[in-house]
Amino acid sequence: MATAVPRAWHFTHPDLDAGAAWSGIGLSPRGGIAVAEGADAVRQGLLLLLTTVPGERVMRPDYGCDLHRLVFAPNDASTAGLAIHYVRRAVQRFEPRVDVLDVDADAEPDAPSVLGIRLRYRIRSTARVDELGIRVDLAGSEG
Repeated sequence: MATAVPRAWHFTHPDLDAGAAWSGIGLSPRGGIAVAEGADAVRQGLLLLLTTVPGERVMRPDYGCDLHRLVFAPNDASTAGLAIHYVRRAVQRFEPRVDVLDVDADAEPDAPSVLGIRLRYRIRSTARVDELGIRVDLAGSEG
């Protein structure tokens, strides 16, 4: 029996994808909707999960990650510990395609109000290990 390949509409987000010129659904070279497959689809699913505030999705009010609760918190070890907890809990609960290997968080050296979070995970279907990094601005400013 063939293993199902994860697929999703490909999207870009300028705050999360380096070099992205615009946010939204990408287009294929032939003008159709671009599709992310395999590890890229899993990565997009994780980005969507970690950047969704619980309550934003009407039919899935629990879906998302509580990282928004850290806005205006001090950028210290306690806040980093909460970020690690929130990310690990959200991924374990809502992303059955991966196993969490490690989550780490600490202050960004070049931006004192930004908390850098790194998630290391293994895709269960392929055993591929990958890493995802996001930045949370604790000062609450955009960009």
